[in-house]
Amino acid sequence: MKKSKQPKRRQPKRKKTSRRAARRPSSAVRRKPKGAPFQFKDFLSLREVEAQDLEILFKLAEKMKRDPQAFYGKLKGKSLVLLFQKPSIRTRVSFEIGVSELGGESVYMDPQELPLGERESIKDVARVLARYCDGVVTRTYHHSDVEEFARYAEVPVINGLSDRFHPCQTLADLFTIREKFKGVDRVNIAYIGDGNNVLNSLLYGAAKLGFNLAIATPRGYEPGEEILRDIKLISKESGSKVTLSNNPFTAIKNAHAIYTDVWVSMGQEKQRDQRIRDFQPFQVNSAIVNKAPKDSIIMHCLPAHRGEEITEEVIEHPRSVIFDQAENRLHTQKALLVLLLTKKRKK
Repeated sequence: MKKSKQPKRRQPKRKKTSRRAARRPSSAVRRKPKGAPFQFKDFLSLREVEAQDLEILFKLAEKMKRDPQAFYGKLKGKSLVLLFQKPSIRTRVSFEIGVSELGGESVYMDPQELPLGERESIKDVARVLARYCDGVVTRTYHHSDVEEFARYAEVPVINGLSDRFHPCQTLADLFTIREKFKGVDRVNIAYIGDGNNVLNSLLYGAAKLGFNLAIATPRGYEPGEEILRDIKLISKESGSKVTLSNNPFTAIKNAHAIYTDVWVSMGQEKQRDQRIRDFQPFQVNSAIVNKAPKDSIIMHCLPAHRGEEITEEVIEHPRSVIFDQAENRLHTQKALLVLLLTKKRKK
């Protein structure tokens, strides 16, 4: 595929503080023994992950993207269950193809086949599936369901999406930014739209890795106070700066990346008319892009509702990296699977 020519990008300004100091783990999250990265069993959100874990994952994903054949057979004999309560394109296909490319197998279970918590309790399903497979990817409406499932499953559980977080998407987002700007810390990201699960995960990514996040939402759609308090504590360690406003033009000042997401997520269909009215001034369109720095990239996690949160011309803009983000779901999730499913842990 012929790549569009990109203008030379600004390199994010970096503070003179040492990298070691910028990466010191926060007391607000669970600590892991020094020199023992990626020791957690599950991947439910970025809150449980440290900067060193993400760096290991990104470096592995780089190698996998550059030379996928070198990793064939890495998960030979391993099996992965995809337990989805919501439909999906990117999450399902990237995990199914990813585990296949690594030599493993996958089993997909849709909500009609197994409505979580209805025919059987969540803890019973978790215990049974753990006897059959080496890992489970869940995609649920309620984050509490993911947490309960992981509590009872003896195999790694990956959150493929919940109402509270979308950590797998954020892995791909940060990996994409890392590719474009040769790093993540001190990058300025402008997020315009709903204070939803995607933004919650980006907030933890910012707090852990030290990039700046300027958020613009309509009044009443800001991120939750509990998460913002947690982010404030973690950001003291990394130096990340998070700002909130109700003006998209304020958010895009000095932005290296402009990020948006749908205004109406699955399960919010009854709120559609009200949300469309409230979010209309927050559309990412040519007026926004023309006011932003000339080398800023355009991001969207997809699916996109063209003409609503983002216009057709902006999606197809030469600085759009939206489909790079989608591709990078595959590479980052393959790295995640290898790190989780091949790690020897004490029982």
